[in-house]
Amino acid sequence: MSTSLERYTDRFEQYSDRYPHVIDVVLVLSLMGCAALGSNLTLPGVEPPDQDRAATALMGVSCLALLKYRSHPRTAVVVTAVCTVIAISLGYLLTPLLLGPVMAALYWLATLTDRKTTRVFGVAAMAALMVASAVSDSMDSMSLVLRTIGPFFWLLLPLAAGNMTRLRRAYLASVQARAEHAERTREEEARLRVTEERMRIARELHDVVAHHMALANAQAGTAAHLVLTSPQQTKKILTDLTGTTSSALRELKATLGLLRHNDDPASASLEPSPGLARLPELVSACASAGLAVTVSTTGEVRPLSPGVDLTAFRIVQESLTNVSKHAAVDSAQVRLAYSGSRLLITVSNDGPDTNGTTGTSGTNGTTDAAKAVPGRGFGVMGMRERARTIGGELCAGPRPEGGFEVTTALPLQSSAPTDPSASEAAVGATDAPARGEES
Repeated sequence: MSTSLERYTDRFEQYSDRYPHVIDVVLVLSLMGCAALGSNLTLPGVEPPDQDRAATALMGVSCLALLKYRSHPRTAVVVTAVCTVIAISLGYLLTPLLLGPVMAALYWLATLTDRKTTRVFGVAAMAALMVASAVSDSMDSMSLVLRTIGPFFWLLLPLAAGNMTRLRRAYLASVQARAEHAERTREEEARLRVTEERMRIARELHDVVAHHMALANAQAGTAAHLVLTSPQQTKKILTDLTGTTSSALRELKATLGLLRHNDDPASASLEPSPGLARLPELVSACASAGLAVTVSTTGEVRPLSPGVDLTAFRIVQESLTNVSKHAAVDSAQVRLAYSGSRLLITVSNDGPDTNGTTGTSGTNGTTDAAKAVPGRGFGVMGMRERARTIGGELCAGPRPEGGFEVTTALPLQSSAPTDPSASEAAVGATDAPARGEES
């Protein structure tokens, strides 16, 4: 039963929102008829007052004031209460039909205004009508208690109903607001996941393509230079070039396979997962491109989590790629240090300029060319993002004694960064020189 009532109430409210003026006119005409009927009611044996025109005028003004209840609910309450008090003082019997306009005004006051306004105007209207009923001559045969308690309860009813309607509307509005907020939150989370996945795939593509293409370019250039003077070495370099391009195609295919990953636990993982175990292969590829890489390890070698292992390999790979592309040197050093619960990786070279151009060093250790072309690539930025993703830190910049150095500290087990601001401060000082080295 209550469900059906709520359904009809919702339909009435929807129709009222769609055609407000039609509803207002119908209600005002209905209340005017009730007030006219109520003005003709009297107690048994009591003659009605001979002022029909006055009653009709008062009730007409009272009902017409209700047409402005949406914009002026307080004025509607005052006008209807004053007209009803005047009608009672003229000798008309106070009945629920006569109270119809003021009851409607109190209901809309409680619905459209706040609790304090409802309390002030509601109490004032109830007090005025109770006093008018108590001193009226039309109910001398009734006790004072009956003359006052009747108007009190009749006027209390619309106030309570209006307050319940206001609370219900506020509840529905809050529910709708929470639903909209939840929907926006879900959309934002979905966009964030998509952005993170795109950034991860972009880093993988950059590492694979930049590294292998740089090596292939260096190998091809070396082979072209030695083709006449050293045919055997040229043949070996071209053989290595075939392996480099094949490896690039394999890793590129595996990386693009991420886009087709179906999240099925039983399906094979398509994500490329090279690690430091492939460091000798990387050193060999760099050697065929004319870059001699020396690898040294200190401390007790301990196993790394897959994420840390992949990050360590990608950082070394990108650093050596930058050396091969930008540094005018034929050697580089890679140092792996296992200390406590962290792995320290240092990739350095002794070249005079690691920025791909020549220039005079400034007072802050960077070259003029590096200042002129800041942020032209994403190498260092990608390495720094990788390190921060697993809770590590990375610094990159020119060495005081010459050359360039990339240093990173990674946890042995992947973890979220505990203090992003600290990591930002730790590497922020090297952002300007590092961007000159990005590939």
